[in-house]
Amino acid sequence: MPTISMFYGIIIRMYYAPGEHNPPHFHAYYNESTATFSIDTLELMHGELPRRQLRLVQAWAELHQDELRANWQMAMNGEEPCRIQPLQ
Repeated sequence: MPTISMFYGIIIRMYYAPGEHNPPHFHAYYNESTATFSIDTLELMHGELPRRQLRLVQAWAELHQDELRANWQMAMNGEEPCRIQPLQ
């Protein structure tokens, strides 16, 4: 699963494999915590992150939602997703 962004100790990844399960989503990792977020709603689907990191991931995803959707389409075609600018 390639890393598509990293910021403030948070790693964002997305699987790329045709037929990856819906809904469109990405994974966030921070220390021992992991979470899965919906690209469409930006809501936490599974897992948990500390409150501050949760807010940072959601703010980043809101800024890059179109890029996340484009990456999901690439992933569904078996292509490696592109890197996305970190939150600054």
